[in-house]
Amino acid sequence: MLRDRFGRSIDYLRLSVTDRCDLRCTYCLPAGFKGFEELESWLMFDEIERVVAAFARLGTSRVRLTGGEPLLRRGLPLLAARLSSLPGIRDLSLSTNGTTLARHAHALRQAGVGRINVSLDSLDRSCMASITGRDSLPLVLAGLRAAQEAGFEPIKINMVAMRGVNESEIEDMAAFCIERGFVLRLIEAMPVGDTGRGASFLSLALVQARLRERFALVPQAVELGGGPARYLATPDGRASIGFITPMSQHFCATCNRVRLGVDGTLYLCLGQDDSVALRPLLRGGASDGELEAAIRAAVERKPQRHEFEERPEKVIRFMAQTGG
Repeated sequence: MLRDRFGRSIDYLRLSVTDRCDLRCTYCLPAGFKGFEELESWLMFDEIERVVAAFARLGTSRVRLTGGEPLLRRGLPLLAARLSSLPGIRDLSLSTNGTTLARHAHALRQAGVGRINVSLDSLDRSCMASITGRDSLPLVLAGLRAAQEAGFEPIKINMVAMRGVNESEIEDMAAFCIERGFVLRLIEAMPVGDTGRGASFLSLALVQARLRERFALVPQAVELGGGPARYLATPDGRASIGFITPMSQHFCATCNRVRLGVDGTLYLCLGQDDSVALRPLLRGGASDGELEAAIRAAVERKPQRHEFEERPEKVIRFMAQTGG
């Protein structure tokens, strides 16, 4: 098992397949941003498969495809099929903004993607356009319908809760998800990059209290995907709402993940600069043993926790550059 120096088991790899995105969400990428990686710096499918296979041999069993927007990577279902068939990988999932999900949902399901998270910050068309930079709500809703038709379950809705932006919509979003069988995950905005630091932070503590009262929510012990969310459920157990609170109640002590950027940079913490470049090894003739040793050494350097509150200016890269 892959463990860091604090005894945490690292069984979850978030894998960025592109740093491009067709949206410009206000908390993620600034409008007009052009500082993307050159295509020749991207890991090729063979290189990605080799890294994931190395992680699997070291005990990592969960892989999430991320971006940017992962569905912009040409041939993504082919990569998904290769990764889902690797020995030791038992959970392959995808995070998407949903704008092109309607075209890809069935192919992704057939390729072995088991679960999908879809970003949806508002059910108001104008508010959604203001957050994402384009009229994206109809596309996302179509993607959600296609994902349900393809048989994905659970489908999680990621909503970044922002004071004065979509704060008033949270209860309506919860009702929407409960009615349609989606798992809502509310996320506190994180100060990653200038856009993240500029987001209107909203603590989820009071939000959780309101939702508990309205929907009679109770604590849920069932694990849903190995992520950081703390879940409450409706009394009948048919619907869940998760709360991801990196700012008001961080979960660093149980962090089980690392992130691989599209250029092969292994990021060890979302809120720290610690990273290791794996691409030189992949393109320099390193053996599988040397690659595994590099991964072990990198994980050994994983920081104990982020410093979002103490040093919010520390991480200057944007969320899309890290892999979500």
